Amino acid sequence: MFEIALYEPEIAPNTGAIIRLCANNGCRLHLIEPMGFDMEEKKLRRAGLDYAELTSVIRYPDYAAFQAAMAGRRIFALTTKGSRPHTEPSYQPGDVLMFGPESRGLPADVRDAIPGEQRIRIPMVADARSLNLANAVSIVSYEAWRQHDFAGAL
Repeated sequence: MFEIALYEPEIAPNTGAIIRLCANNGCRLHLIEPMGFDMEEKKLRRAGLDYAELTSVIRYPDYAAFQAAMAGRRIFALTTKGSRPHTEPSYQPGDVLMFGPESRGLPADVRDAIPGEQRIRIPMVADARSLNLANAVSIVSYEAWRQHDFAGAL
């Protein structure tokens, strides 16, 4: 299926909700440290319920380790500075959908290292700043899955 990567996530309940999401849509979750919370935090466990056992969550000590693990895969950077809407790419199993931290998004050096056609955005009204991270991950991961006729769904 698809890979979801959270670059330095800051808010435990968002990550918990994304763990639950991944358990339901078949994506693997990659967490790039440092994170703004401890994996044992009560809010993370509450939001993720018992879903952590139903999905694969992989942690990386830094972005370099994540890059090494993802070598050869297409990485799509979700950013308000994206060059095209999230619905335009033709997603392939194994593609990585990478999201930045809640308070600041992907840093310029990480974002700019991704090819322009792989920097995508979720359309929003003119004066909107951003979506909640868990909502953004839901929107994009389900679009990628929809393109494959929800393979593996009941």
